[in-house]
This record gives sequence, C-alpha cells and structure tokens, in this order.
Amino acid sequence: MNHIETRPANTPGQPPLPENLVDVSRLVTAYYSIHPDPAIPSQRVAFGTSGHRGSAFAASFNDDHIAAITQAIVEYRVSQHTLGPLFLAKDTHSLSEPAFVTALEVLAANSIEVLIDEHLGYTPTPALSHAILTRNANLKLHRCDGIVITPSHNPPEDGGFKYNPPSGGPADTTATKWIENRANDLIASGPDNPAIKRIPYSRALSADRTYRHDYITTYVNDLGNVINFAPLRNTTLKLAVDPLGGAGVHYWPRIAEKYLPSLQILNPHTDATFRFMTCDWDGKIRMDCSSPFAMASLIANKEKYDVAFAADTDHDRHGIVTRTTGLLNPNHYLAVCIEYLFTHRPDWSAKVGIGKTLVSSSIIDSVAKGLNRPMIEVPVGFKWFVDGLLDGSLGFVGEESAGASFLRRNGQVWSTDKDGLIPGLLAAEMTAVTGKDPGEIYSELTKKYGNPVYERIDAAATKEQKAKLGKLSAQQVTAKTLAGEPITAILTEAPGNHAPIGGLKVATENGWFAARPSGTEDVYKIYAESFKDKDHLKQIQTEAQALVDKAIS
Repeated sequence: MNHIETRPANTPGQPPLPENLVDVSRLVTAYYSIHPDPAIPSQRVAFGTSGHRGSAFAASFNDDHIAAITQAIVEYRVSQHTLGPLFLAKDTHSLSEPAFVTALEVLAANSIEVLIDEHLGYTPTPALSHAILTRNANLKLHRCDGIVITPSHNPPEDGGFKYNPPSGGPADTTATKWIENRANDLIASGPDNPAIKRIPYSRALSADRTYRHDYITTYVNDLGNVINFAPLRNTTLKLAVDPLGGAGVHYWPRIAEKYLPSLQILNPHTDATFRFMTCDWDGKIRMDCSSPFAMASLIANKEKYDVAFAADTDHDRHGIVTRTTGLLNPNHYLAVCIEYLFTHRPDWSAKVGIGKTLVSSSIIDSVAKGLNRPMIEVPVGFKWFVDGLLDGSLGFVGEESAGASFLRRNGQVWSTDKDGLIPGLLAAEMTAVTGKDPGEIYSELTKKYGNPVYERIDAAATKEQKAKLGKLSAQQVTAKTLAGEPITAILTEAPGNHAPIGGLKVATENGWFAARPSGTEDVYKIYAESFKDKDHLKQIQTEAQALVDKAIS
C-alpha cells in the first residue's frame, strides 16, 4: 500500500505552517527538468488577461515555455517593426529568476537590444510601463517595448510572463494570440528546436546589446509629477507601507528618502517562500493586497498608522488600510480616488473622463455623474484602458481587483499598466490635504450616493459550461425580474466599447450581477451588488446562480 503524506492545512489569516512552504530548490529544478507535452492542453502556452501563468511542478511554466514565448515575441516585434530596445523586468517569485535567465539568453542570441536593472534587481510592472512610455515620448527614436516576468499576486510556486508593446500597457488579444500560437508551434517541434536561438547566460549578460538601466531613479524622480507631495513635506501623519516581499522593495526606501522621511517601511525584505505572509481565504499564500486574510498583519496594526498601504508582488495592485476603516474594499477606494482627483487636479481638462470595468461598483457611476464627468465601462482587463490613458481622455481608470492608474498632474500619461505605488501615495496626499482619511471620505460619499453592498463568489462549472457562458446571448436569459425588481438591462458586451464581456451582466434599479468564466479554474465568477442591504444581495446572488446554471446547462 502506498503511503500518502497528509499535511495539516494552513489557517486563513494566519502565517503558513513551515511544512507547507514551497521547496524553492525543487521548484527551480522542475523548471529546467520537466518538459511540457504539447498534446496536453494544460501544458500549452495560454495567454489570459495578464500573460502566460503556470507552475513548473505542473509542467505549465518551464524553460521550454519561456524560451518559446521569448522567441515568439522576437518574431512578433519584427512583424510590427518594433526596432527599439526591449525593457526586461522581473518580480520576486522563485520562478522569475530562472525565467529571466531563459529570456535574456534568447533575446541576446537574437541580437535584441535589452535593458535590464542595473543591479539585476526587481522591477515593478508600473516602472516597466513608465520606462517604455518615457523613452517612446522621444519620437526620433525607434519604438521600444517590454517583458515583465510575474504571476502577479499568485502563490509562491507560480510563474508568469507578460508582454507590453510600445503602448506601455498589456498587449491586446491580437498580439497575445499571435505570440501564444507561435510559441506552441515552437514547443511542438521539441526542446532542441533550432528555430529558438539561444546563447549561454554569461554571454547574454555581457553581450554588446545588453545594457543596464536605472529603473528606480527614473521612476522615483518622476513621482512628483503624478503625486502632490507638497502637503506631506512636514507631515505629522503616521504612514506605513508593506511591500509584501514584492518588486518594489527597493523603491520604497528611495521614495521615503526623497519625499516622505516619516514613511515606515514594514518587512523590507524578500523571501521566495513568502513565509511572512498570512494565508488567504483558502489557506494558500497569495500576495493579494485586497484580501483581508492576506492583509491580516497590516489590518491588526491599523491603530498605529493614519494611513498604511501595500502592493502585490509586481506592485501593480494596491491595498489601503486606515485607522478608521481598516482595509478598504477596492471598489470603495476607486470611488474615493475619483472624487479626490477630479476635484484636486486643476490642470486636467474638463473633458477628461473615467474608466471602469463592468464588474466594478455602481457607486463609481454615481460619483462620475456627480462630478459631471464622462465614464466608460469596459470588459475585465486593463488593456481596454490603454488608449484612453495614452491620449489623456481618461484621467483615472480602475478595476474591482484593486488595479488602477491615473494621469500626471499636468494631464499627460503616467503609466498604461496598473500602478500599485501611486494609489498608496495618493491616499497619503488626500489625507494630508483634506484632513480625512480615505475611509472617512468614502463614508461621506455613501451619505450622498447610497451605501452599496458588493461581493464576488465562485461557482463550479465544467469547461463545456464555461465555454457556453462565454458565448451567451441576451436572448437566452428569459427571466423578467431579479430579486423582486424588473430587469432593466441584459448585457453581453460592454457599453463603453461594445467589446464582448465573455459572460453576462444583468441589472435592475437597485442591484446587478455579472457572471464570467474563470480563465484558470473550473469555476465561474459571480459579481453582485445591492444598493439596498445584505439580504437583497444574497437574493441577487441566489437568483443569479440559478439563472446562469439554467442558461449553461
């Protein structure tokens, strides 16, 4: 009889048990030793909303994948006449370092001009976007692009690989599908495919076209053009930041030195096991700064600080904790940012609008209307905001999963990818300027616009059912009411750009729900909101699940 080892489970909101930490050496060994089988769908390259993600243990993020994806990006750049340098960034996940090595070996072998951190350190996603946009602002130079190696806030055993074109933000579906298909073709030809060019890492590091770049100084020195630090110069506010062991770990000391001497930096170290984290709702380690379980340590110390903030592993998401409120719901903070920015950025045009995903809170609609600002509602995915940020027509964009970016103080583009640093710094700015922390400002908004109750739940679904949900039409929904109210809208495409939402959104006067299939698990996600109370929300959720189950059965 085989002995199956069972381990005690981690407790949500508590540090992980030592025996449940990832074995980093085994993970890196798996990265190099396991080869994917292209006949197995789960082992193929698959670009979701944020690049290709997987784990070396599951044969879904291995040396073969990264070599093939990088070669595909090289060929895609040629097809798009992208002749400038490529910025290469990585976060603090265990698999990011070996993936960085693989990518640089392939890029150097293809004679691509590559810019890497001057100390081979970590680079946040927004710093990469900022670097691309800053260089591409000089129209006399060839356009550049970038790769950021990160699975975002995913568990320590995961890896991720994302391409950012010259627009600086996430690549659109046309680009990612091209890269995905080419990479899978390259993998199908075997691990020694001569079409994948490669040289040893030592040669790649010292190659004539591999350059060191000071990402930190260029990003930090420019922050004063997006955040107003003047009210914080001699502040008595108690401020803290927790980098959560992520890519911004060396950025925050520089930010504190230049702008915020009183900023206390908590946990200023990295550890590839992320043993310092408290576990998420399911006992897994996730550096999810919007999760009350993952943020339990910062929440427990909320009385120590007027405002504290955190960012996830690649620093493209934010979490805000205040003494009065604790951890703000991401939707609530998006509404607060909009209210503050559009009343404290005098150089922004009166025509500048707001962008939100259609699964974000409807209180954002009310705030936008109260400010008399245009608002567009788009499908999930930050790529839908890139053009509006680039041309300055969108002043603030955000999504319910705590991703956001906004324009410089002069109304010009700052980053076209999510930036988890500037929302935290903005929380400090608005507290100093208004004398109220973000939680207090949100409370004022609810008195004006109502106090919605919002929640996301997951429901089991097969791959076939998920495919059906992604292709639903409004005609397949026969219900006339939802939670006792007449249905006022049934949407399968986003009103802001008419792009398919890959699911369904149903609205009434006082509530709504949206359902989308998960890209990584056999579940679908139900987002729901009520402007009445929790009981009404539960009724919406129950009827939503029944309605969706009927439509996809």
